[in-house]
Amino acid sequence: MGKKGRVFVRGLTSETYGLNEYRRRQLAAKRVRDDSVVVDDAKVAHSGDSEKSRTWWRVGPGDEEFLTQTVQVHFVELPPHSSNHGHGHQNEAAFYILQGRGYEIHDDQRYDWAKDDLVFVHTDSVHRHFNPYDETATALVVKAKSTWMFMGLWQQGRSGPIEREAEFGPREDWSRIWTPGVADRKKVITPADTTWEDTPLGRVRVLSSPERTDARIFSVDAFELDIPAGSRSGRYWKMADEVLYVLDGGGYALQWEVEAEIAEKYYARVALEPTRHEITKGDTLYVPQNHVCQLFAHDGTPLRLLSAQNRVFKHLGYDTVHYMEDAPGYQRAAGA
Repeated sequence: MGKKGRVFVRGLTSETYGLNEYRRRQLAAKRVRDDSVVVDDAKVAHSGDSEKSRTWWRVGPGDEEFLTQTVQVHFVELPPHSSNHGHGHQNEAAFYILQGRGYEIHDDQRYDWAKDDLVFVHTDSVHRHFNPYDETATALVVKAKSTWMFMGLWQQGRSGPIEREAEFGPREDWSRIWTPGVADRKKVITPADTTWEDTPLGRVRVLSSPERTDARIFSVDAFELDIPAGSRSGRYWKMADEVLYVLDGGGYALQWEVEAEIAEKYYARVALEPTRHEITKGDTLYVPQNHVCQLFAHDGTPLRLLSAQNRVFKHLGYDTVHYMEDAPGYQRAAGA
């Protein structure tokens, strides 16, 4: 939290052109956070909670020690027979249902959800969460809100009349400036909408990606990764940072920093020794920008994780993941 309120975008300043010291401070921050970490209790500059609902933040741009503002993570809890307050914002959000079931009202339309679904709050949406059932519902919410803030897309709040109403004309249909066809895309991705695939990373089910053009989200890419007991993922290198939430099991991650050697062109230099990060159910693990990572299941049970990253990296030209080592048992096609 900031000294005067909520931090939507964190500033970056320097007296020199190089930013190595800033990167060193970021990489020194602890990368695993558990239920003891509440960096924002939604009491300042938030509008979503009702008297019964509860929201708390795990990762965000106002955090100390600072990790990232490309992907933000918080939780929403709805006790039985409750709802939160409705509000609207320009940024998208994706929320994974950890337990329970319920439904959304988005722009006056209903969308039902249940455990293991990924639900999307679309751009420029008035939305509200409802739990009419006897079991508590909990969701993990991931969004790239700072990206909207960088771009000046700040119009948000609760429903009500606009300020200076006499200075403006009649209502127009806001959807006229949306990407054509978005209203026909899925707002809820269920397990039935996905398939488990064997990939160089391991056994994966993709929930949202640029290739999933049936999903109504443009900013957050997400997938589940299932690592068998005693096994490991592939060892992968990418530019985008990433937040991994441990859905089940336990294990550890190895992460190798990648340094840029700027000579006649950019060269990558991978650290000889990785850092090690122990993880268990309910933890979030942060993988910084430009790192190599590998995940291990070592507590005698499978390790199941939800991965989320900001899609903007792919639009900036970093849309490839390089595998330095494939997951055990993965067979590449000849010539691949």
